[in-house]
Amino acid sequence: MEQHIRILGVLNIVWGAFGALGGLIILLVFGGAFGVLNAVALHHPEAAIVPPILTVIGGAISIFLLLLSIPSILAGIGLLYFKPWAWILAIIVSALHLMSIPFGTALGIYGLWVLFSPKSQGLFKANQTT
Repeated sequence: MEQHIRILGVLNIVWGAFGALGGLIILLVFGGAFGVLNAVALHHPEAAIVPPILTVIGGAISIFLLLLSIPSILAGIGLLYFKPWAWILAIIVSALHLMSIPFGTALGIYGLWVLFSPKSQGLFKANQTT
C-alpha cells in the first residue's frame, strides 16, 4: 500500500502542476489579448471598456486555478512523506477531484480507494509521532 500512496502523491503533484500551468497560460493569453485590444481601443474609443474587463476575467480565472492547484500539490508532497495531515487533505482534494471529468474523477476514485484502505490508515498513524 506504501507504493499506492507514493503514486497518489506524485499524481496529485502532477495534477496540481497542470492546473497551475493552465492558470499561467490563461494569464498569458488574456494579457496578450489585453495588449491587442488596448491598441485597438486607441483608434476606437468605444472599445476602451473591453481591455479592463478582460483583465479582471483573466486574472480571476488564473487566480482561481492557481488556488485550486495549491492544495493538490501540498497533499501530494505530504503523501510522499506519509505526513498525518496529508491524509486528511488528500481525502478532501480527492473528493474535489471527482468533479473534474474524466481524469480528475479517476484520480479522485483512486485517491479515495487508497486513502480509505485500512493498511494506508495504519501507515499514517504509525508516522504520527514524527
